Amino acid sequence: MRNGRGDQEDAPGGSQVQSVDRALSILEILARHGELGVTEIAGELDVHKSTAFRLISALEAHRLVEQLGERGKYQLGFGVIRLAGATTARMSLPREGKQVCRRLAGELGETVNIAVLDGDAVINIAQEQGSSSITAQNWVGRRTAPHATSSGKVLLAWADEDELAAALGPRLERFTEHTITLNAMLNTQLMQVRELGWAYTTEELEIGLNAVAAPIRDSGGTVVGAITVSGPSYRLSAESFPEVAEKIMAGGAEISGRLGFQPA
Repeated sequence: MRNGRGDQEDAPGGSQVQSVDRALSILEILARHGELGVTEIAGELDVHKSTAFRLISALEAHRLVEQLGERGKYQLGFGVIRLAGATTARMSLPREGKQVCRRLAGELGETVNIAVLDGDAVINIAQEQGSSSITAQNWVGRRTAPHATSSGKVLLAWADEDELAAALGPRLERFTEHTITLNAMLNTQLMQVRELGWAYTTEELEIGLNAVAAPIRDSGGTVVGAITVSGPSYRLSAESFPEVAEKIMAGGAEISGRLGFQPA
């Protein structure tokens, strides 16, 4: 074992956490130095060159680092930019979406929200009340079940396998008699969401409450949020969904454009 942090993870039963820690340290080292070779990175980590190369290769596979031509030097890759862009987009959503939400709330007369996926829940981060809203129910900060909300269905439809696993358990909680509680049925609906470009719920979270939602994308095309309109079922009826969806999709596209997304 070398001095300092050593190469304990090379031995059988070594710490995977230590490997993750060292991989993250490589990103910090490259952020600090700009570009370095394997030997220099190994020296910074105080590990064998073979260990450093293995960690760099794993990061390179995820495009978090990249090699500079044939010079043997490495620098941070575009994967870091992609991750940073997704985080920046989520943080910018309330600011960039406020004007669009306010306009749609005025046009539709109903409450318009922006929501993001946060582990096993959807959390609302922005809201504008419509003129027809009877009560000023504040959804901002409220966590709701993704399978029972239109915004959640949008976010699940474009989620990766890890996000889906984190958001959905083996059993889907029932909130009303209309809540989808079978994963197979939900998966079928998520396929439909991807085809249509929008999602809906009919009294699935609360009796008398309907909603329609559309995706918001960041500059790289990743779905980072959902814009949704909700209202009482006697006003926001299932028959009105297609017309409302056109406006919500246009609003989502406008916010996406503000975040730098350019459709192909």
